[in-house]
Amino acid sequence: VQLQASGGGLVQPGGSLRLSCAASGFTLDYYAIGWFRQAPGKEREGVSCLSTLNDITHYSDSVKGRFTVSRDAAKNTVYLQMDNLRPEDTAVYYCNARQGYLNYWGQGTLVTVSS
Repeated sequence: VQLQASGGGLVQPGGSLRLSCAASGFTLDYYAIGWFRQAPGKEREGVSCLSTLNDITHYSDSVKGRFTVSRDAAKNTVYLQMDNLRPEDTAVYYCNARQGYLNYWGQGTLVTVSS
């Protein structure tokens, strides 16, 4: 059972990145998929959430209108499209899959927004 996050990198302010969270060993169906981030010296914060049961999404106020979460059921993968990135979006991004007492975390992927 594994979640593999990828897609981070260095991008200029205003640019875009797409993060991927691929699951192996289990299917993401009926899980709540969360994206979290942790900036240096700060606590981990929730960025977005997707229910694979009904595809309802939620976003934090800081990313609403700029980030979009989606999933490809055939690839068992969830994506986080990040547009109009700002320096304050710099952080390690983590994906999480939760269903009842089942709770899986992917390793982080670093996003750096800098000119």
